[in-house]
Amino acid sequence: MSSLLQKLNNIRTLRAMSREFSIDVLEEMLEKFRVVTEEKRAEEASLQESQAEKREKINALLEMMQADGISPDDIFGKSAGVVSTRKRAARPAKYRYTDLDGAQKTWTGQGRTPKPIAKALAEGKSLNDFLI
Repeated sequence: MSSLLQKLNNIRTLRAMSREFSIDVLEEMLEKFRVVTEEKRAEEASLQESQAEKREKINALLEMMQADGISPDDIFGKSAGVVSTRKRAARPAKYRYTDLDGAQKTWTGQGRTPKPIAKALAEGKSLNDFLI
């Protein structure tokens, strides 16, 4: 909360601040607060009214659809709004190599080249030498 809002929301601080202003200035501020408050109330009422109208339209459309034997799934499909969470299948390994510890490992050919393969390539071998 900003310091100004904290001051406006504290009665002691308001009393201390009011000592610096005349009654006319305080009444003018009060009227401006009333105007702002009424504008905010009207804005909230308008928002609630538009949401109620929207709900009424949706309900009317649903009733018309049900009367004709149409369901929302018929329009949007069975998986409307459902996102598939299936993952892509792992890529098959293309290359086999022996790592620095002597274990046999495989590489798909995607991503960073393993160090043993990179070392062998630098020595003049080709990737075809590692094909499975």
